[in-house]
Amino acid sequence: MTQAITQSNARAVPPLRSEFLAGARDTFPLIVGAIPFGIIFGTLAAGSGLSFAATAAMSAFVFAGSAQFIAVGLLAAGTSWPFIVLTTFVVNLRHALYSATLAPQVKRLSQRWQIPLAFWLTDETFVVAANRYNQSDSSPHKHWYWLGSAVFMYANWQVCTWLGLTVGQLLPDAAAWGLDFAMPVTFIGMVVPYLKNRPMLAAVIVSGLVAVLAYPLPNKLGLILAALAGIITGIVVESVSKKRNA
Repeated sequence: MTQAITQSNARAVPPLRSEFLAGARDTFPLIVGAIPFGIIFGTLAAGSGLSFAATAAMSAFVFAGSAQFIAVGLLAAGTSWPFIVLTTFVVNLRHALYSATLAPQVKRLSQRWQIPLAFWLTDETFVVAANRYNQSDSSPHKHWYWLGSAVFMYANWQVCTWLGLTVGQLLPDAAAWGLDFAMPVTFIGMVVPYLKNRPMLAAVIVSGLVAVLAYPLPNKLGLILAALAGIITGIVVESVSKKRNA
């Protein structure tokens, strides 16, 4: 009987390849929104004065879509590099929250796994990976699911950047086609399923309002204020809720 249970559990654990492919498959709907975003980035970066090599290197070694767009815009405006670094740092603070959420799931892994998974952690991969870890099955190979999603996202971003640098330059005023609407829609689709409590809802509403009201500010300051306002609001509302329930 013990042997039968062991065999049953073994069959219940998805093989590594299945986990990897499942991660890539579940990320595909989000890839659709990232494709025009990546192409437009390559097109805009080339038009902003960055060389082909510098643009390709930014996508390869920075791999942060929103931060790359902000950095390119600030570079084109002649902004000093300390302010560019500060701005992109604040915008990417959300990745610290992503890491804190997933860290308990991968703490048993070696650094050979942790380092690349951390580098490849994007908004899209976080959503699908967190959902996979929340599933109740006992698979010890869920990090392969994360890897599948991450590799798919990374490869897509590199290809789209190169398309923007090459094909995008042949299209007249491609940035004005409005294709970049796909990325905000994708982000909305990622956020909505997580609006399950008051702190999350309050953080989203406040950050959205601040982003709209502060949009005219120079050097993308509106994004920094929106991010900070959302984080602070979420913390305050959660703290108040805990005190009431205590």
